[in-house]
Amino acid sequence: MANKAPHSIADQIALLKQRGMLFKDEPSAHHFLENISYYRLKGYWWDMQTNFNLHTFKANTFFEDILDRYTFDRHLRLILFDAIERIEIALRTKMIYHLSMAHGGLWYLNSNLFETTPLPSNKSISIYQNTVLELKKELFRSQEIFIKDHKRRFPNQDADAWKIMEVASMGTLSKLYKNLKHQLPEKAKIANEMGLNLHNELSSWLEATTYIRNIIAHHSRLWSRNMVKVPIANLNNPLSIWLDKPISSIQTQKPFLIISTMVYLCNEVTPNHQIKNKILALFANNPNIPIYKLGFLNNWQNQGLWK
Repeated sequence: MANKAPHSIADQIALLKQRGMLFKDEPSAHHFLENISYYRLKGYWWDMQTNFNLHTFKANTFFEDILDRYTFDRHLRLILFDAIERIEIALRTKMIYHLSMAHGGLWYLNSNLFETTPLPSNKSISIYQNTVLELKKELFRSQEIFIKDHKRRFPNQDADAWKIMEVASMGTLSKLYKNLKHQLPEKAKIANEMGLNLHNELSSWLEATTYIRNIIAHHSRLWSRNMVKVPIANLNNPLSIWLDKPISSIQTQKPFLIISTMVYLCNEVTPNHQIKNKILALFANNPNIPIYKLGFLNNWQNQGLWK
């Protein structure tokens, strides 16, 4: 198949009009397409097409409605990034504290504390060993003052957990936690402090949070997206108010479930946070946005967590 010729902004607008899209303010649309690319917006109009091969639009599809969806999604991602920061910092702090107090500052280098599950892509190395390599790379790249100071004062010496964990990514923290030996009391204690009874529930939630964090960090679309990582929904005797009514497979696959886990974790680690209120206010201020596309459906607001 031959590559398509690039389209000027005027051509892009002409093409959308030819396919049935309407414009309230064409000069303004021109400005937006100069600053938000056509293919970035495409994910927000995908379900407004009548024919996915011809890319023709349903009647009364306005460019401005697409922009509203885009802006709504952007605001939701900003709220969720605030939630992720709280969860990530709490996890980091608890891992540093409980594991250092029990096993010393270099606990992350103690292979006896970790499972030896092989890395799927390279069976000669364990997931744990690979995660430590990633952690050391993160330390090497870091420009934090306290890391530079460590390298200057203690050349070629491993950094204590309270230094190196501060520069670990959410993904690295999540993998380290998951690969801790299951019988370690500190693993259970961290899960309990984050409001969960079982460490595998927390591991599942952290993986899902990391997944959504990476989407948000790349400014990608949450709108109408199926989640690759699906967190455990049926908790074993949750310590706080969770989803107390059954949820559908659509709610599981869409962002609704992961967003719910994030609100739950924030309830545990940051009492009086405003994450839930900000999400509810965003929904209230955008009554024309079909939030069921994110999995907010089936009387979701009657769930204990969302009341």
